[in-house]
Amino acid sequence: MYSGHPQPDLPADLGFYDLRVPETRLLQAEMARDYGVDAFCYYHYWFGNGRRLLHQPFDAVLKSGQPDHPFMLCWANQTWSGVWHGLNGNVLIEQKYPGKSDHEAHFESLLPAFRDSRYLKVNEMPVFNVYAPTELPESVKTLELWRAMAREAGLPGIYFIGTHHTPDWDARSFGYDAYVKVAALQRRRQWVPWRRPLAKIGNRWLDFRGRPTILDYASEIDNIIPKQLCSEAIPCVLPNWDNTPRSGARGLVLHGSTPKLFGRQLQRAMSTIATRRSTNNLLFVKSWNEWAEGNHLEPCQRFGRGYLDELKRNLDQYNLI
Repeated sequence: MYSGHPQPDLPADLGFYDLRVPETRLLQAEMARDYGVDAFCYYHYWFGNGRRLLHQPFDAVLKSGQPDHPFMLCWANQTWSGVWHGLNGNVLIEQKYPGKSDHEAHFESLLPAFRDSRYLKVNEMPVFNVYAPTELPESVKTLELWRAMAREAGLPGIYFIGTHHTPDWDARSFGYDAYVKVAALQRRRQWVPWRRPLAKIGNRWLDFRGRPTILDYASEIDNIIPKQLCSEAIPCVLPNWDNTPRSGARGLVLHGSTPKLFGRQLQRAMSTIATRRSTNNLLFVKSWNEWAEGNHLEPCQRFGRGYLDELKRNLDQYNLI
């Protein structure tokens, strides 16, 4: 879509795979362990009234007991709109919050996962992430309801974390124990000396008139991992980003990402958590395999295992493996 645009971004070692295939999930977990990834955070979709989507792979992980690799869940509580696919803003699936009975049913559906020995815990409490924490109505009341239900089920509680873009968000005022500090990437336009107006993907033509937002990866490191974070903020490093294959000209590109620059983020993030108490020294990487957004740790044809190598090198340096 512009001169120097590094697309297509193609997988290497794991190739093109289907997450419904058990062998794929086993290979992913083996690779993650080899490079120091302690747990996978699976997106979880509950749109209200029991409606779930994209749950088959995780359901298979839970039922089969394989892979034997720790995990946690993140409730991706957002409405899906056509903007995701470079289309208009029509609602595809609306996120709804019908009320207390739905929250109770939601908790009961998650209880088998919370009880699984592989589930990631802080102070023996399962860690549960709410992606859009301020969009959850009456969050303090709702999270207390879940904590009470957890205790009734024999758990010590739930360690709730949200996701927010500011370095000093007051998570506790919304009922959360902590939050994952994600990047707040400003959608400003930069250089685009050349672009192609149309591209054919399969039987579909995408209109690329206009241009994506293009940000310099190196210049955004301070934004991704601020020099100062409040004690409730969990760092979240970002290896790469380019969602133009899915969003076209509405997309955003972090141009110039390399494993070496990713290492600069890791060094800052790890120096932050290395001084924290063991119950609050979590570090998130976004993401393991979000190929539709050009955002992944998994090996690619351009850099091989470079991002994974950088992760393990920094984990070793800070004695965090």
